[in-house]
Amino acid sequence: MDGTRGEYVVSGDKARLSLDKVVELLSNSHWAAERPKEQIAASITNSLCFGVYHNSEQIGFARVITDYATTYWLCDVIIAKQYRGLGLGKRLVRHIVEAEELKNLAGVLRTRDAHGLYEQYGFKREPERMMRKEPPLPAEGC
Repeated sequence: MDGTRGEYVVSGDKARLSLDKVVELLSNSHWAAERPKEQIAASITNSLCFGVYHNSEQIGFARVITDYATTYWLCDVIIAKQYRGLGLGKRLVRHIVEAEELKNLAGVLRTRDAHGLYEQYGFKREPERMMRKEPPLPAEGC
């Protein structure tokens, strides 16, 4: 489940992930900047996760939620800013969509600005079919 090429590695080994690095990466995103560390830790525990590594340093992350039978949800795909433009996001997404446990399942995701990336791997835009339910906001003072 590892995709090694040159000095970069894409791995599905959760034991290699650094929670602190994932928190740092997501804190620089527009979708998860305010997500608490405890929530990120729980999401990693309950998801299929992938890391991208430069030598031994984690520089990317993605998470997949799935029932392993019909559908998966691809989320939290991120590469550290200084490593963008090297094709690592493409390698990460390719690694995920070609993963043995996911390749015959329907995949879904949400993106604000990376449609072109995901279309390369068979995802299609379907804005009218997507729906979302947000969790309730915490009460003041909690």
